[in-house]
Amino acid sequence: MDEGTIILLALLTLAIVVGTPVATVVLLVRQARLTARLAEVEAALARLGSPAPAADALPDVMARPQPDPVAPPAPASDALPVTADRPPPIAGPWDRAPAPETQAEPAPERPYVLRRDRLARLFVWLRTNWAFTLSAVSLALAGIFFVQYGIEQGLLPPALRVAAAVAFGLGLIAAGEWVRRRGGEGEDAPALYLPSVFSAAGIVSVYAGIVAGRLLYALYGPGLTLAGLVATTLGAVVLGWRHGPFLVAMGLLGAGAAPFLVAGGSGATAALYPYYLLIAFLGLAVDAFRRWAWVSVLALVVGMGGAFLMALAGAGDEGWALALLGFAVMAVVVPERAPIPEHEAPAILDALMGGGSPSFPVRLAFGTVVATTLALWLTLDGMWSFAALAALALGLAVASLRAPGIGDLAILPAAAFLAQLWTDERSAAVFSAQTILLREPETAPPATVSVLLLLAGLVTLALAQRARGALLRPLALAAVLAAPVAAALLEFRWLPAPVLGLLPWALHVMAVAGLMTWLAWRWAGQADRRPMAWAVLSALSAVALALFLLLDAAALTLAFGVLAVTAVWLDRRLSLVEMGWFMQAAVAAISYRLVVDPGLDWAGIAPLGHVLVAFSGAIMAALAARHLLASGRRIERAVAESAVVVWAALLTNVLFLRGLPPDQSQWTHWFLTLQAVPWLLVAGAQLWRVQGDGGRVDLLRRVIAAGAALLAAVPLLLSLTLANPLVAGADGRIIGPPILDSLALAYAVPAALLIAGALLPALGRLRRSVRLLGIGFAILWLALEIRRLWQGERIDAPGVMQGELYSYTLAMLVAGAALLWLAVQRRSEPLRRLAMVVIGVTVAKVFLWDAAGLSGLVRVLSFACLGLALAGMAWLNALIRRAMADQGKS
Repeated sequence: MDEGTIILLALLTLAIVVGTPVATVVLLVRQARLTARLAEVEAALARLGSPAPAADALPDVMARPQPDPVAPPAPASDALPVTADRPPPIAGPWDRAPAPETQAEPAPERPYVLRRDRLARLFVWLRTNWAFTLSAVSLALAGIFFVQYGIEQGLLPPALRVAAAVAFGLGLIAAGEWVRRRGGEGEDAPALYLPSVFSAAGIVSVYAGIVAGRLLYALYGPGLTLAGLVATTLGAVVLGWRHGPFLVAMGLLGAGAAPFLVAGGSGATAALYPYYLLIAFLGLAVDAFRRWAWVSVLALVVGMGGAFLMALAGAGDEGWALALLGFAVMAVVVPERAPIPEHEAPAILDALMGGGSPSFPVRLAFGTVVATTLALWLTLDGMWSFAALAALALGLAVASLRAPGIGDLAILPAAAFLAQLWTDERSAAVFSAQTILLREPETAPPATVSVLLLLAGLVTLALAQRARGALLRPLALAAVLAAPVAAALLEFRWLPAPVLGLLPWALHVMAVAGLMTWLAWRWAGQADRRPMAWAVLSALSAVALALFLLLDAAALTLAFGVLAVTAVWLDRRLSLVEMGWFMQAAVAAISYRLVVDPGLDWAGIAPLGHVLVAFSGAIMAALAARHLLASGRRIERAVAESAVVVWAALLTNVLFLRGLPPDQSQWTHWFLTLQAVPWLLVAGAQLWRVQGDGGRVDLLRRVIAAGAALLAAVPLLLSLTLANPLVAGADGRIIGPPILDSLALAYAVPAALLIAGALLPALGRLRRSVRLLGIGFAILWLALEIRRLWQGERIDAPGVMQGELYSYTLAMLVAGAALLWLAVQRRSEPLRRLAMVVIGVTVAKVFLWDAAGLSGLVRVLSFACLGLALAGMAWLNALIRRAMADQGKS
């Protein structure tokens, strides 16, 4: 067969397929005119007081005489009578429940698709009419297998095989129309659902023939293929619109399966992406007029599922990305039958916040956008994914300017765009490998990061333009996050500075800061000042990132301090609580820099002037912020005060470290305590500021105090154990004169701080434990000082001298006497008991330990003095007990 014959057959097929829907449209126009005339007749009858006839009964009413006005009119109905041998008809899953005759018919409402009653009706219908479904499937497969049979047997030339498949399909459609005109269609018609069975199978056969001509034989190009598919789709739309959802469902499923049944797995080609877009358009177009919600869902599932299988089979990522965008556009535009969407509120975010139930078009658009966004994020990478996500966000933001119901959908692809910046490791690695050092000389850097940041900026502008009405805050928040978060993700994931250079990349970030500043200026006149505050925060954050790139350690810390003070000043002028949040974030960033990066290691080796500038500048910035903060900003004031105390403690520790001689070990008892003392002061200062109201400020102060106490506990524990002069070896040498030596610094100072801290009411039940811990440190200090007086600078020698033992006993007697004196002064029974315990321990020590090493006159004098001291203390104890008893009786 020559080329002219092939073209003639194709044009003939196209004319037949196109002519059918044209004729149908003409018939529909004539029907619409008859309906209008019927409405006029009903209105005239209503004015005369006569009941209006049913729409379908108009020809009968016009032909036969009117009933007697006295007799009640018989209800108009086309249903067959219910008899014993004919059960009542079973409603299909798409039928609506009839409205009561006494009530006005409500406005049409788009239903939920997956509703329990609708699923139950679907199962009942399928159980009753399963034979029609299988019949349609069998006839559709017959058309497809007809093509395959011609291939296997080689009976006909390829062009005739395709023409035969198309002719077979058109014949089935014609048969369906003929049966429908002769015997009707529906549960009550003699032909039941046979017309839809024939028509659905015919549509599938036409689809299969056109696809086979392109995929298997290459008889025509993509243009003619698309024309044939468009014509078939238009015909299916018209047929489905006229004859019910059964035909539409079978046509959708058959059209979706046709490429796989015809060509198997070898038919994966980018040319099928438009084909599956047409299938989705078919179902959406039918639903746009007939309001069968499940048809739209089925169309999108078939279309997107088929396109996804094409992508898995290697049809191409570019076509897959464009097809996904096409599905999203159709799901937004087609159901509302308007090129400019006008979806009514509420949106999904409004519904989540209790703002009512979204309409079906809104839910359909939301589900499709979610599926499209996830597919673009999870199945693609590289610039196609970024460009498609950005285009989807831009398109939704622009398309929803007159559609508040879908105004929030642009947030989804915008969030996926940011997620893709972090998850696309391959693209980030390829870009990071093109550093200046590895590129050829005089080679321009890749523009990947610049393009990505530009796309993020466009998304920000689109979201900001759409931010209005009930969605002002969510969209404004998304707008001010898109570009700055993209810049931060690019900095920490893509490492653009070595590729572009520090200054060019910093200029990119400053451009983002300028964009945020413009948004803040644009939103400054609105009654709701939240968006302006968020834009200011984003601008300050972008400036901080740019400074992070350009400045050294000390200068960057100072810059963060200036940003914190600026945020507090803006809060004082504009009363924006978000500025307080930024100040707290800036304090956290400064703390991170002072402790971690560059941290304490940098502070130990950097020039002293730089260190003093960094720490003192940060402390002064916190003091300035504390002074500027309003009295109502309690959390912010507490954060600023705590920052001053903590940073001062850090600076003290840094100066201690720097003042240590080069040959001096840092694992000595006194140096470890010096590292702990500032943190004890921080904990005490925070607890002293606790007001006891149980609010968030008190909780913050307690948390900081607990953290500081843990930081102090580590070096103190080391000073008590491994660095204790009794066991420290070469590092345990005691420095300084007795009493005022390193032992006092290591143990007497924390003892005094702990005993003083036990007076703080904020400790509550921990006060006694802290006091006992302080007394324990004091006792250890006294014991070690006594040993130092007898042993010298090194007290780690084995054994105990006789004079040393006597000194311990004397010290314990003095301690017992002091406790008795305190008991008298405070009238305290617990102190008196503690004093007697100390005295009892002293006696036990003398008899069990000291006596073994004494002899001669020294033993006599020792026990004589001990006896006299014990007698005096016993007498004093009896007097105290009697006085306390008398005081209790009075």
